[in-house]
Amino acid sequence: MLSSVTDRDGRFSPGYLALLPVLVGIFIAADDQTVIVTVLPQILLDLNVQVNELDRASWTLTGYLLGYVAAMPLIGRMSDVWGHRNLYIASMLLFMVGSVAAALTTSLNWFVFARVVQAVGAGALLPISIAIVADLFPPGKRGVPLGLIGASSEAGAVIGPLWGGLIGEIWGWPWVFWMNIPLGALVLIPLLALLPSSPRFPARIDYIGSVLLAAALCTITLALARVDSPDVLFLAYTLSAGITFILFIIRQGRADSPLLPLTMFRSRAFGAANGTHLLVGAALIIGMVTIPLMANTVLEKTALGGGLMLMRMTIAIPVGAVLGGLACQRMDARVPTVLGLLLIALGCGLMSSWGTDIADPVMTIHLGVTGLGFGFLIAPISLAAINSVSDELRGTASAVVTAMRVVGMTFGLAALTAWGTGRFEQLVVGLELPLALPGETAEQTQARVREFESALTDVGLSVFNDFFLIAMAVALIAILPAMLMALKQSVDCDSTAH
Repeated sequence: MLSSVTDRDGRFSPGYLALLPVLVGIFIAADDQTVIVTVLPQILLDLNVQVNELDRASWTLTGYLLGYVAAMPLIGRMSDVWGHRNLYIASMLLFMVGSVAAALTTSLNWFVFARVVQAVGAGALLPISIAIVADLFPPGKRGVPLGLIGASSEAGAVIGPLWGGLIGEIWGWPWVFWMNIPLGALVLIPLLALLPSSPRFPARIDYIGSVLLAAALCTITLALARVDSPDVLFLAYTLSAGITFILFIIRQGRADSPLLPLTMFRSRAFGAANGTHLLVGAALIIGMVTIPLMANTVLEKTALGGGLMLMRMTIAIPVGAVLGGLACQRMDARVPTVLGLLLIALGCGLMSSWGTDIADPVMTIHLGVTGLGFGFLIAPISLAAINSVSDELRGTASAVVTAMRVVGMTFGLAALTAWGTGRFEQLVVGLELPLALPGETAEQTQARVREFESALTDVGLSVFNDFFLIAMAVALIAILPAMLMALKQSVDCDSTAH
């Protein structure tokens, strides 16, 4: 690691010093994605959201997701045109404005709006940071900084719920958002001093294309959220998504300066990196949903116990991200990508054999292996994307490959919900409710109740085990596009090994 962050004379590389405030900013933004988990109940209580209005509360999460994904391609393109450094600063300021709005909120609708503003700013920081790495480091030296970016993002997401619970308990939930102002200032002040100006590539911004793409991403996300219970809205969202996406493709073919130049997708490396990230996102959401859900049901753990169980996987992701960055600086980037996918498949395969008696240290080992696998993928996939496009498209490429994982998570969650519901209903057919029978003693009724509960536990365990097998299969399928990632970055990496 030391040799990766120092120059040939053993001095600390100035690129890492400039990258430091960028990493802190990513950590803060990622923290805010998950911080709401622990403070949302108190927010809803203070905003007088009634029990029969809890469906509206889901918009605090849905709105954040829509803002995060929809604006990412546009801001990525803007960063190429106006400079990555400038757009990073603007995105951090927008995130801080959204934080102030969230802290001052007096209604649920205003809070949802504030979270969308936060999401637009926070969602832009990660892809812009990936592009900044390409500004600061030559191709053969990008692996470790990309790994550090991934580690910062994943670590922030892990810390978020704990940070929210701590600040909310001491000062109240508004301070969870007020704290983003001094923290944001601590990022911007050294960033202005340390991060050099980024190159600009003047071009017109395709705002029409950005609106069409944002509409397509938003409507497909809304459609997938209703896939388990199709209705008129589901059909309307799906139709709207299809129409707007077709219009977007037509627009990109005709625009003088398209939002997403279609030439990017002619690169085998770029297409393969995006395809791999899509599948990785699907596998990741399966694990992140199944682990706490399994813990809270068949394993009979508390909500805290389920969260701590999931943390055993997520806390390994930052470690894997750094290791993956180191690996892809020394070998063909496809090697750590495939290794990461194999680790995910191994971990999910092991978890598919879990019974109700699963315990430590076996459980922690299985979860840790899976987390390391997900972390291993971050740097090489990002590297394949930014090394496969020209300099003037780095921000755009970073935004697309980052958004692709979120899209994969959305598709994965929708498919998991729809298939899981059907699978559970299929398995419970034939199970009779243990209603008291005439002439039956209380002991006999209780015995049948215990048998029924045991059968339900077996059904739930079977469904959860199937979920892990599906995640394993998705990870193995992802090896196919991963193997198609171009050789360009391997040549660059090899140049640093001699």
